Amino acid sequence: MKANFPLMPNATLGLMGGGQLGRMFAHAAEKLGYRVCVLEKGSCPASEVSAEHIDAGYEDPTALEMMKRSTAAVTTEFENVPAASLSALAQDCVTAPAAHAVAIAQDRLDEKTFLEKVAGVPVAPHAAVLSVEDIDGLDESLFPGILKTTRLGYDGKGQATVRTKDEARRAFEAMGGKFCILEKRLPLKRECSVIVARSLDGKQTVTFPVCENHHINGILAQTVIPARIDEAVSDRARAYAKRIADALCYTGVLCIEFFILEDDSVVANEMAPRPHNSGHATIEACETSQFEQQVRAMTGLPLGDTTLVTPAVMLNILGDVWFDESGNKRTPAWDKVLCIPGAKLHLYGKNDARRARKMGHCTVIAPTVDEALARAKQVAAVLGMPEPF
Repeated sequence: MKANFPLMPNATLGLMGGGQLGRMFAHAAEKLGYRVCVLEKGSCPASEVSAEHIDAGYEDPTALEMMKRSTAAVTTEFENVPAASLSALAQDCVTAPAAHAVAIAQDRLDEKTFLEKVAGVPVAPHAAVLSVEDIDGLDESLFPGILKTTRLGYDGKGQATVRTKDEARRAFEAMGGKFCILEKRLPLKRECSVIVARSLDGKQTVTFPVCENHHINGILAQTVIPARIDEAVSDRARAYAKRIADALCYTGVLCIEFFILEDDSVVANEMAPRPHNSGHATIEACETSQFEQQVRAMTGLPLGDTTLVTPAVMLNILGDVWFDESGNKRTPAWDKVLCIPGAKLHLYGKNDARRARKMGHCTVIAPTVDEALARAKQVAAVLGMPEPF
């Protein structure tokens, strides 16, 4: 579908991917007066709140043609949407992000090369491990390290900590000999992320306040916004994020994950070409949420103000909270959660609660970070979750 931009409200926006990120995108689009057409195989969280649902795979040519007829602008909520599908859509639609940016983010080796060589942003020392023979030539200085598959890993999947070449060989074989990258483990003070947005015409690039992230078993558990880091470190991370988005000629919302080292140096870890779990708190904490920003960027509207309105702590709610200590199913005490001042509950409409499955999140707001953390600890206690840091 050809259209003039900016694409005004009442238009239909295309969404590749139907998970919870897509659901929150659809909520933001609806508030601005847009309809959403989601492409995803089977029933999904986003389809429940979207005007149209194309029930098909991302590479289905008929489905892609249907998407082209429905909308002039398409976005993604899932980083592994095939870049080739975005290229096909781009013949008739604006895609935000573009296929070339998604392709780089889908391969950790390409991503590291881009971040370091093109964007000029520091990354961890690393080496390609494309065969078991490559392990023999690895520099000992890379150990201990993390061996990661170059593609499709997320939430701690497809990676292993290795301390020696022998451990690297065993891990590589356990991963089925898939192409990998070995990254040196660095002395971390904080894990952080920056949500950055770049406009359709490339004239605006804005960043949100730095988010401080804490993971458990490789899955994001808690995010504190603003991050508890020095202002100069925060400014450096935001500047790096802006540099990366501009170097990519990016359109839309992009998340850059950073390591803050013990000496306060900032190292880029990886990027996600979409809104991100660590940015959920922007719904309540910032003037403009990451999801509204994605709508604005893909339609050619001016980007929104990213000013922090209130400190916040976001807690991921996994399927584990539906089980008691004996492993019996239970209903979480949502009423008690909502009695806690500043608690904002978001459930994703998933019926099947499974351990480690992301079922929702709770953002807790307060006048200060310390107060938000204290309230978040109350939420965690009610739900039987790990206490926030």
